[in-house]
Amino acid sequence: MTFRPVERIRRRAEYQQIYERGARVHSRYCTMFVLGNELTIGRLGIAASRKLGGAVQRNRAKRLIREIFRRNKLAPGFDVVVVPKREVLDASLTVLEADYRATLERALRQRAGARGARTAARV
Repeated sequence: MTFRPVERIRRRAEYQQIYERGARVHSRYCTMFVLGNELTIGRLGIAASRKLGGAVQRNRAKRLIREIFRRNKLAPGFDVVVVPKREVLDASLTVLEADYRATLERALRQRAGARGARTAARV
């Protein structure tokens, strides 16, 4: 199973929308933003800034995150933007995978809780 082009978030406007309207969850290795989309697939965006390190470090972090996303199709119908922290570079793939799963589950629960609170406020 590959990481297909339709599973990528590319446009700046899409990133901005996810940052503004999505649920933000912090973990040891990354900050994750999650927002529902109208598609049947999950999409991934990675924002690796120069704070992370040089080009080699940023590209390694992005490769690790893409591989974890490719292996764990946990969020169909959601856009996920991952902002990696420096600690990503020192962690093993297994540890990162466990952290990704836990963080994503927390983000999805947070999204569901916010949606429920909004619906209750309307009633």
